[in-house]
Amino acid sequence: MSAKLAPMPATADLPFSWRRIALPAYGPSLVGSIGHGAIVPVVALTARELGASVSVAALFVSIVAVAEFVGSVPVGIFVDRVGERTALVIGGLLEVMAGLIGWFAPNLWVLALAAVVMGPAGGIFIVARQSYLGHIVPAHQRARAMSTLGGVARIGWFIGPLAAAPLIAVHGARAAFLVLIAGGLGAAAITWWSMDLVVPSAEGDHPGARPATPPLRETVRRHARVLLTLGLGILVIGLARASRNVVVPLWADHIGMTASEVSVLFGLGMGIEMLLFYPAGWIMDRFGRVWVAVPVALGFGVTLMALPLADTRGGVGVAVVAMSIANGLGSGIVMTLGADAAPPVGRAAFLGVWRLISLIGANGASVLVAAIAAIASVGAAAVVVGVLSLLGAGWLARWVPRYEPDRERAAYPSTPRQT
Repeated sequence: MSAKLAPMPATADLPFSWRRIALPAYGPSLVGSIGHGAIVPVVALTARELGASVSVAALFVSIVAVAEFVGSVPVGIFVDRVGERTALVIGGLLEVMAGLIGWFAPNLWVLALAAVVMGPAGGIFIVARQSYLGHIVPAHQRARAMSTLGGVARIGWFIGPLAAAPLIAVHGARAAFLVLIAGGLGAAAITWWSMDLVVPSAEGDHPGARPATPPLRETVRRHARVLLTLGLGILVIGLARASRNVVVPLWADHIGMTASEVSVLFGLGMGIEMLLFYPAGWIMDRFGRVWVAVPVALGFGVTLMALPLADTRGGVGVAVVAMSIANGLGSGIVMTLGADAAPPVGRAAFLGVWRLISLIGANGASVLVAAIAAIASVGAAAVVVGVLSLLGAGWLARWVPRYEPDRERAAYPSTPRQT
């Protein structure tokens, strides 16, 4: 397969500086993720406080995911039209709106509206930051930028519940919406005062100029091959990652583990992932994207297939650690591959479609696992997803573009060649 990375921006005549982009790129990500990390675990609990049954409360968690899924492509088009900086400010304000609605929600219908608003707000943050970094960061450092973005988000999700806990203890579950409000305000403020978040057009116009964006249909048509080939690979990665969150707890329950034991294991896994995000980016930049994409799929595939053999707490712990290593090494891989493939004009719209493909895999995981478990067993579901992951590893090995890191460093700011 022949592919090429997106051209470097017109600002490439200025020396690239990590320090210059750190605050505008990662500051909003950190504070926004703290807000999201605080609210996601308690959405269902807030619904329960408002009188929902357990089954109805569980649906509220999926509302956010469905809203983000449905909004993926419109969000990409929106970011292309208004620009990354404006989109991020609006995304932060949408989070504030969702927080206010949730905090004052008098009934379940109003709480559902808050959940719906949270979906596209989170999507704007992801697509706009990915588009900005894909444009401004040299190709030979792009993976580190994307993996750091994923790592910073993980840190925020880790801090969020801890930040919300004291408020929840005093004011109840819905107090977590106050952290969401603070996160949205902080993200919007950082973005507004970060002038470096203004991206020039690919044609070298002055900062803030927006080139004419082609229709979405044209963008998809031009890049149909990469969306159907490499896109299928990232769909499998999304499927494997999300399946872990369903299969492992169910298997742990099957062998008699308690919820607290499972929670501790996942907390350990999150710690491992936070340690690996920067090494993951370095490997991708130094040796190529394929050296992360394929091992990630292989790691999930082998571990999921072996999970039914783990009939002790220690065995499940080993499986969680192995999958956490795979997921940590895969930090930023989907965003990096998307940024590599995205065109310079219509970049965010393309990334919206790219994210939609990834979310198909992620959102389909629970449905697939539930269907197989209903027909056979949880162990069978783990094996099936493991086999799909192994097939995905082979597919990624075929379609992930190869490139020469040393050549890219020498060629910057020109467009690197890939074969």
